[in-house]
Amino acid sequence: MLNEGEVGGVALGTLEGARSATGSTPSAAAEANMREIRKADRARALGQKPCVIWLTGLSAAGKSSIADSLQATLFDRGLHCYLLDGDTVRTGLSRDLGYSDADRQEHIRRVGELARLLVDAGLIVLVALISPFRAERRAARALFEPDEFIEVFVDTPLAVCEQRDPKGLYRRARAGQVPLFTGIDSPYEIPQHPEVVLAANETGIDDCVARLVAVLEQRGNIPVGDLPP
Repeated sequence: MLNEGEVGGVALGTLEGARSATGSTPSAAAEANMREIRKADRARALGQKPCVIWLTGLSAAGKSSIADSLQATLFDRGLHCYLLDGDTVRTGLSRDLGYSDADRQEHIRRVGELARLLVDAGLIVLVALISPFRAERRAARALFEPDEFIEVFVDTPLAVCEQRDPKGLYRRARAGQVPLFTGIDSPYEIPQHPEVVLAANETGIDDCVARLVAVLEQRGNIPVGDLPP
């Protein structure tokens, strides 16, 4: 005969055993949903082919303006995109970095890794980043599939960028107040084989955006369609 404590122990053990047995046997519905969702699945659901458009060029070359306008154009067409602007990323993810060569390299690495995750999520990612060194741009490209990385050189001459100088950075750099400024006392290495070259000082932003949209259409990243008015 079992006493009260023994009866309670048996009952508890029986209940825990039932729970264990139930938890170890997934339902048919749960088994059907136990599958890996891949990049291709997300791309198909979004109706687009994910990629990164990496705009590189001097400060004040027009990278951010072009990227902002391109993002709005793609969004208005119902496409799923995200803009990673170098200055914006420096306020958060890269706020601990300065402008030494090593810090610039780390900044580019972080942006590249973040862009890779967003592409894996099925998005069209726009990166507007000076990214002055070829080695770091090559390293960023290596994170993606061969057809996922579109390097865009915003080819605006230094003299034009200095004339624009919206933030006064060139003036301060010439005065020695901003050390290691790209184009002044830190080099910018021109891309050797970019997918696209935009002469932004000769072509309006709308024309630059239209060309990039055409590239995306031709590569099959987005459906072919008319630009919004």
